[in-house]
Amino acid sequence: MKTTYNILVFLFITFLCPNIDAKNKISAETKGLSAINLATAEAHINFLASDALEGRELGTKGGYIAGEYIISVIKQLGANPFLNDNYEQSFKGYAWPNKNSYFYIDPDEFISKCTAGPHKVAEMRNIICKIDGNKKDEFVVIGAHYDHLGCNSMFADDKIFNGADDNASGVQAVLQILKAFIAADSKPERTVIFAFWDGEEPNLLGSRFFVNNFSEKQQIKCYINLDMIGRNSSKDSINDFYFRNTKNDSIFKENLQNDIIKYKLDLQPKFDAVYDLSKGSDQANFFNAGIPIIAFSTGFHSDYHLPSDEAKLINWNKMLEITKAAFLSLWHIANEKETVKISK
Repeated sequence: MKTTYNILVFLFITFLCPNIDAKNKISAETKGLSAINLATAEAHINFLASDALEGRELGTKGGYIAGEYIISVIKQLGANPFLNDNYEQSFKGYAWPNKNSYFYIDPDEFISKCTAGPHKVAEMRNIICKIDGNKKDEFVVIGAHYDHLGCNSMFADDKIFNGADDNASGVQAVLQILKAFIAADSKPERTVIFAFWDGEEPNLLGSRFFVNNFSEKQQIKCYINLDMIGRNSSKDSINDFYFRNTKNDSIFKENLQNDIIKYKLDLQPKFDAVYDLSKGSDQANFFNAGIPIIAFSTGFHSDYHLPSDEAKLINWNKMLEITKAAFLSLWHIANEKETVKISK
């Protein structure tokens, strides 16, 4: 009788309760997704895009305050620093005075392209944290730049380039996705790096410095970039957004399509096959290093790089849905059992 009982228990576990570990992961995924919310998005964007930060230009007080704000959120969430006990990755940028918008992070490169003479030096810093995975030698990176264009005294009325969409929208997404991973309470298979880049506007500086100085960059299985995810490029694009990925990585697109159906996300992705991933935003530095890419964006609009890029114009629902889609994309890559194949 005991033998019969044991057989029945075995059959129950094997056939009626299959893949318990997978069910736990789905539960964790859903738990993480539920941590993404409108109130948090509004808090992050209303602060980062406020006049008090004066456009978050690199090397300015407003840019420094933005970085301190991001660090304070990370600490509250309890994520580990990426660099030993330091959330900051500091670096310098060099510029020739008559090229106000173009900086170099390599002094030798700067000297080779600019004649000798007076030059500008800007102190910058990336803010980076991580969640350790079971495979400590494999990484997934998600990032957004937090700098913008500062102020311009030549504008007649509003002189502050608040950068609500560009790129407080992306920063709130990465912060919320970090919160979602922590809320999921499930150790990922791979170490996940959450990065907030400085100096994107003048020359993609922060992400370039990271890629140039990360000795294990060939173990980065994917980089996900979020830049300008909060607006409509036209009156007919209420639910549209651009999803761009390296052409050999079709699984990224398939995962997105499945997630939109599964979680009923109110989104209409545009798969832009002609977009050049080697330039335009921070994904370029990873792409040029041979790392698979996913890039989320809602595209350009009439307030791009103008003082009118303010929080009141954000399409909050779409931005939240994109944030959820980005979380799910990162979740899949971070928790895939098999090693993610790097496209060359």
